[in-house]
Amino acid sequence: MADELDRESTEASGPGEELRVRLVDEFAAFGPTYMRWVKSRLQEGGVSYARMRLLYALRCGGPRIMSSLSGVLGVTPRNVTALVDALEEEGLVRRMPHPTDRRATVIELTGRGVETTGGMYDEHREAVGELFEGLSGDEQRELLRLLGTLREALRRKGIS
Repeated sequence: MADELDRESTEASGPGEELRVRLVDEFAAFGPTYMRWVKSRLQEGGVSYARMRLLYALRCGGPRIMSSLSGVLGVTPRNVTALVDALEEEGLVRRMPHPTDRRATVIELTGRGVETTGGMYDEHREAVGELFEGLSGDEQRELLRLLGTLREALRRKGIS
């Protein structure tokens, strides 16, 4: 009986919809597993994923106010404060007063932070890239093409 209902449901919705649902399920399973892989590669280097993201946001976007970092990283202001405290203690970032808003604090990389972040991020990308060694060059190029297509579809829907 259950098999008949499943088959009727599939026939009613069509094979394209079934395939899309399977893709949703696979992405939902892949995402957390991929993030565990990324974090495991970082742990080998002694840096947390959250710290790497904050440092990279500053490296790519320049100095930012704390609330901006909270939005970029998708974490609470309290988490940003804890991350900045730890990175400041390590001499990788510094707090600066905002030039026009006395309530805001600007976070920027120190010279040591710039130096450390560049090499650290490149090493991290190499380590995470090991995941794709099991794919042929053609498969890697196809995956890049497909991910680019999906990212563009999201951008058209207003998601960046």
